[in-house]
Amino acid sequence: MTTPESPVDLLILGAGWTAAFLIPLCESINVSYAATTRHQVRTLQAKDKRIYFQFDPSSNDPTPFKTLPYAKTVLIVFPIKVEGGSTNLVKFYEETHEGAKGKTGFIQLGSTGIWDVDTLQIGAGTNWADRHTPFNTANDRANGEQELLSLSPASPTTVLNLCGLWGGDRSVKHWVGKVLPTKEALRNKGGIHMIHGLDVSRAILAVHRHFGRAAGQRWLLTDLRVYDWWDLASAWGETKSIEKHPNAEERGEGRGPQPKWVKELMDEEGVKALPRGVEKLGRGLDSREFWTKFGLEPVKGRLEE
Repeated sequence: MTTPESPVDLLILGAGWTAAFLIPLCESINVSYAATTRHQVRTLQAKDKRIYFQFDPSSNDPTPFKTLPYAKTVLIVFPIKVEGGSTNLVKFYEETHEGAKGKTGFIQLGSTGIWDVDTLQIGAGTNWADRHTPFNTANDRANGEQELLSLSPASPTTVLNLCGLWGGDRSVKHWVGKVLPTKEALRNKGGIHMIHGLDVSRAILAVHRHFGRAAGQRWLLTDLRVYDWWDLASAWGETKSIEKHPNAEERGEGRGPQPKWVKELMDEEGVKALPRGVEKLGRGLDSREFWTKFGLEPVKGRLEE
């Protein structure tokens, strides 16, 4: 970790869950970094101290940016939903860091939620979306991202729209009971797209290393899979603590009612096998172009711990 005055390779604005994977990866491959927090005081190890930084998208004061180090790449983790906010962030950083204009690249993390089912069916007439598919223009977050992209090429910018995040303390397996508490909730559930924090971090550093490939463009990231909630619920159930009997596992005890519900729903709706096809899952997200462009493949798939 470097001091705020020292130049770094990567500046992480808003070090949260993503940083838990990104920082160790940076350290393992000798990518220098700095990270910010909105909290004035943190009790952390000395080598892991964050820089206090609070971004106000409506402010015209560049002063808060003066405490940030010069970086080759700035990663914006938090969403910017206020008109003019993305422009201000880039402008104020460049104004307060000599040589950054046109040299520092800005990566915004976004969400694949901008490609919602209704938008796909109305705009594209398909259940599939890739990074070129029209998105929901009523989404303030997506519009803030478009504002950021419009600054390129004068200021290199790009957006990585991420699907559901997992890894570490985020385990999809532990969501079954909360997401699928009833048979009717399960009946209405389609598909889910996920990506592990390590693969998000690998994608970020790939863009950092080859920013010219990404500049001015929006990218869609998944682990190249579409998961079926019925399939997951059938395999996992909702793990519950029970008194262990010799034949409890054979009877499926301790797994909750979800596997039984799945079998009943398959019979009721004529589903012969799992996973169901994407036409039954609501939407499919095609992220192949990013992985091909940067010569990578996801290393964490199938939601395996």
